[in-house]
Amino acid sequence: MKSELLPNDYKETLQLIIQKIEIAQQRAVISTNITLLDLYWDIGNIILNKKKEQGWGAKVIDTLSNDIAIAFPGTKGYSSRNLKYMSQFAKTYSNYLDIKGELSKVSWSHNLVLMSKIKNENERIWYINETIKNGWARDVLIHQIEYGLYDRASTEEKTHNFPKTLPPVQSELAVQTLKDPYIFDFLTLSKQYKEKDLEDQLVKHITQFLLELGAGFAFVGRQYHLEIGGDDYYIDLLFYHLKLKCYVVIELKTVEFQPEFARKIKLLSISCR
Repeated sequence: MKSELLPNDYKETLQLIIQKIEIAQQRAVISTNITLLDLYWDIGNIILNKKKEQGWGAKVIDTLSNDIAIAFPGTKGYSSRNLKYMSQFAKTYSNYLDIKGELSKVSWSHNLVLMSKIKNENERIWYINETIKNGWARDVLIHQIEYGLYDRASTEEKTHNFPKTLPPVQSELAVQTLKDPYIFDFLTLSKQYKEKDLEDQLVKHITQFLLELGAGFAFVGRQYHLEIGGDDYYIDLLFYHLKLKCYVVIELKTVEFQPEFARKIKLLSISCR
């Protein structure tokens, strides 16, 4: 059918149908994941109870794994190691029925990472939500946990003036975006490095830099030129934040903070609007 013969509302209708298909697919994935987690939790509880009642050890678990493989040839996921993970899963989440909705939003491998590396349940749920929101792969999740993103993303003890300068919704999002401190251990700098050395290293490792900055940052350029009142200014690093819908100006300094630094940032920020 030629495009000129299509109804006026065809594109809108198409997008609506596509959206509904995507939602259905997401629900199917979550439903499948819930079924899998339900099964793993049930098996884990059975093994836990047998450990308590009859003192099941590693050899019994090995035998159990082999017999399951015989009963269901070609089926994966029931190795001795994974059966032990199921037992740990059931022990960790005695309240599983209350929180399985959250746990089902990420893969089993993500759950294994969260279960092994984080003891606090609220922190685990926080990482689950961040994983879903940012689309973190398992290795990225491990990186964020090992570098303490949960603590650094806390709104406490952050120095900023967002509530005074931004609308409430944008201010809250900006606070959530900010970390304290930022960790750049991927840099290789000498003890007497200069600002240019720091800038070179950050741009060289831009992928790791963006990962540390967090979701939503897009790199615009370095030494970005602006002309203000007939004078030339250069922004060390310029980013655009997709969620905040604004530019983020980064000026690099290797000395103690001085008031004129803030004045320059304010001037550049106004010019980027």
